[in-house]
Amino acid sequence: MTTRTREAAPPAVPPPATSQSRRHRGGGATPVARGVWPLLVPAMAVTLALVVLPVLYTVWLSLSDRRRDGTNAGFVGLDNFARMAQSPEFWNSVRVTLVLFVVCLLVETVLGIALGYLLSIDVPGRKLFQGLMLIPAITASVAVALVWMLVYDPTLGAANQILTAVGLDPVVWLGDPDIALWSIAIVDVWQWTPFMALIIAAGIRSLPAEPFEAASIDGASGWAKARHVGLPLLMPVISVAMLLRTVDLVRFFDTVYIMTQGGPVDATNTLNVYGYRAAFIDQEASYAAALQLSLLLLVVIMAGAFTLWRRRRSIEH
Repeated sequence: MTTRTREAAPPAVPPPATSQSRRHRGGGATPVARGVWPLLVPAMAVTLALVVLPVLYTVWLSLSDRRRDGTNAGFVGLDNFARMAQSPEFWNSVRVTLVLFVVCLLVETVLGIALGYLLSIDVPGRKLFQGLMLIPAITASVAVALVWMLVYDPTLGAANQILTAVGLDPVVWLGDPDIALWSIAIVDVWQWTPFMALIIAAGIRSLPAEPFEAASIDGASGWAKARHVGLPLLMPVISVAMLLRTVDLVRFFDTVYIMTQGGPVDATNTLNVYGYRAAFIDQEASYAAALQLSLLLLVVIMAGAFTLWRRRRSIEH
């Protein structure tokens, strides 16, 4: 008996896949790419109207001489920037801004890590507590400043009552040039530490368990695991939170202006407050424009430094 054997048919060769990103023979963009551009026009128009044009107007204003009566004396070049560089008040405002930035950022980061670890522990009522912690961050800064002005009141404020209760002398929190800046820093730490803690707590809960289990097998203690395993893994999240706070701290304005208007004796006169006073109190629009451009440059430098630091860490790890 013979068996019929069928010859195996050669496998069908699929047609070559065409790339969606391949351009047409005429060299133009794909239909999908052409269809995206009309959708981008509204966003580009809004960006141009709200960002690019105001910046260009500020640059033009800083290079001219806008007088108090509203007239413009014309192009003066870099005279406003030269005046700014020779002004002791300007350099004092830069110092105040940097001191406030460094102190608040370091304290909020350290407290945020500690509080974030506590928030990452599963305990009853954790979600409710997290919601309550958001209240300072979502409260308007003007309202926060007014509440803390009552707390710092020399006679009726809770701060001096606490000092008196423990046997210390009352303090003029917002009237003493040596204390006023630290009083502002306390307010910012109180308002924004929960924000940092919630971001870090979310990062802690997303960490993989395998590195910690391996460290436990090797006999690492809890502190060693937190320092050599948890902290390096958490550093990208911490750097993002620090970057967000950096941009806000360099532009610090509303709380300072409500509580002290930059005083006493320019002790809390940040760069943003100094520019506001130059524009709306001294009526020197061109000089104020130069100050705001210097503030913009400072924000770009600080944000760029953090971004570069994050990229280097990601390359190293």
